[in-house]
Amino acid sequence: MTLDIAFAGIVNGLMAGGVYVLVAVGLTLIYGVLHIVNFAHGSLLMLAMYAVLYLFRQPVGLDPYLALPVVAGGAFAFGYALYRGVIGRFSGGKDDNILLITLGLSIIIDNAALFLFTGDTQTIDVSYAGRFVTLGPALLPLPKLISFGASLLLCALLGAFIALTDTGKAIRAVAKERQGARLVGIDVENVFAISYGIGVACLGAAACLLMPFFYVSPSSGHAFVLIAFTTVVLGGMGSFAGALVGGLLIGIVESLGGLRFGEQLGQIGIPAVFIAILLLRPAGLFGER
Repeated sequence: MTLDIAFAGIVNGLMAGGVYVLVAVGLTLIYGVLHIVNFAHGSLLMLAMYAVLYLFRQPVGLDPYLALPVVAGGAFAFGYALYRGVIGRFSGGKDDNILLITLGLSIIIDNAALFLFTGDTQTIDVSYAGRFVTLGPALLPLPKLISFGASLLLCALLGAFIALTDTGKAIRAVAKERQGARLVGIDVENVFAISYGIGVACLGAAACLLMPFFYVSPSSGHAFVLIAFTTVVLGGMGSFAGALVGGLLIGIVESLGGLRFGEQLGQIGIPAVFIAILLLRPAGLFGER
């Protein structure tokens, strides 16, 4: 592999990693506050992708990037209502119950999507899909470049929201010490619902960034959820910075693996890097021991 090809592989890997970051940030936020692994993450991403698909079609005809505020806002409302109406209500506040409920939701959503949308793979055709930007020896598809920049911008905005707003401070307080947060008057259940809604909103945004160059089917969320789980563990469970670095690293490893072993075996390097890093840092790159 020449240096030019390796450079092109790294840059293209960063483009893919940008969307992985957005998917993983939602998962790590939910884990950081609720301390549970959201098994419905991939299924909710798939639902958001179908929402983008149907907004793109006539008579609405909304471009996926322009649909981002609509889909992300709708995803937040759906996630908030899902926590309030199902997860929070039936879990009894027990983490084990939440985990089982999200697993059940995943099964229900996947099968409902199969019934409603069939198992056919569907794509959208945007006018800029075939445009490329040249960066040195790398030829970058324009939709992936836009998605990369938008993904990092959204992550920065989410980080500023968590760091600077009263709601963000309440989320951090609940993540650190939920009983202490209750004692100072924070509505912990409402913060749980808001955090879950933000996590699902990240999926809505990721769906808008993915659809110009990816397909959707009832099983398409599975392609990202395993990578998202790997990213969260690799970066350190609950670490925002870890999700960012882990997502970009996995994108690069996947791209270089594809160049070395072919597209079908492109992900073969991910478990190798994952195991190597956890042997050196069992808590992940940014995890606390």
